[in-house]
Amino acid sequence: MRVILDTNVLVAALIAPNGPPHRLFEAFLGDRFTLITGDMQIEEFSRVTRYPAIRSRIHPAQAGRMLNAIRSLAVNIEGLRTPSVSPDPHDDYLFAMADAGEADYLVTGDKSDVLNLVRHGRTQIVTARQLAALLKL
Repeated sequence: MRVILDTNVLVAALIAPNGPPHRLFEAFLGDRFTLITGDMQIEEFSRVTRYPAIRSRIHPAQAGRMLNAIRSLAVNIEGLRTPSVSPDPHDDYLFAMADAGEADYLVTGDKSDVLNLVRHGRTQIVTARQLAALLKL
């Protein structure tokens, strides 16, 4: 199974160590699925985890460890052709990763834009709770 965890899900995994996003990240580390990422997401994660509101909730070393794990264990898709799919153009790279990485699932907490699309090509768009239930986590 090939999965994209939206940046908001990765950050939530750091903030709530007992929640579905964290359980999904642990499942990735346990080789339960292949994580798909790309340079744009890595840049976004690095930027977001430096925001003062986020830094006040997580230690920078936690974000660094997560980023190192993603860089070393995930499939990094490069040279993406970004389609215009989402109502928020900043999310379009997720759909480019889904296409190029042949993702089965795109996991997001973005209820107003990404989740409303439900599906993109072969990729089903779900919440962390939904995928955690599917994986019986």
